[in-house]
Amino acid sequence: MPVTSPLRLARAAAFTAVCLGLGVVAHLFSGGAVAPGALALGLPAVFAAALPLSGGERTLRAILPLLAALQVVLHVLFTLSSPSSSPSAVDLMAGHAMPGHAVVGHAMVGHMPSLGMLLGHGWAVVLTALWLARGEAALWALLRRLAVRLTRIAADPAPPVFAPPASPHLDEPRLPRFLAPRHCVTRRGPPNLLQPSA
Repeated sequence: MPVTSPLRLARAAAFTAVCLGLGVVAHLFSGGAVAPGALALGLPAVFAAALPLSGGERTLRAILPLLAALQVVLHVLFTLSSPSSSPSAVDLMAGHAMPGHAVVGHAMVGHMPSLGMLLGHGWAVVLTALWLARGEAALWALLRRLAVRLTRIAADPAPPVFAPPASPHLDEPRLPRFLAPRHCVTRRGPPNLLQPSA
């Protein structure tokens, strides 16, 4: 597929929406805040990561690691851009320390997620990856069926002509339908039991 294929762009956009939505909801659910600037940075980053993989059918093996890695990147981005993040953590992640701040251990010590948050994110990533993989499989199965149908139509463009079924007895004369059979009794109704005697 060419890079500008509408299907490819639509698939990358769908992956971006699901991935970014999952990251925002998980971050807000865990008590964090999401700045609009972080969303503005995260959207093109996730789209740029998803676009190269949207050229063919993506399986769970391709979706799960990509989704997990992007969730980690989005979590760090949302954490660093939130108003409650400390300036030292932001500066340390940018590569320079502010004077007067002691650097001890990891730069994200105050922002390390708890075990419950990791498990929650892990389950959400796995379930979302399974959902996306099922959607990919359904989309490609539909496209394969459509390709087979279009190939059959292109190979035989003339629609089939249906002839009316032939009557089995063409030699017999046809009776008019409005004539009643000869031996038909045309009296209808209850019998006359109480007739006056003459």
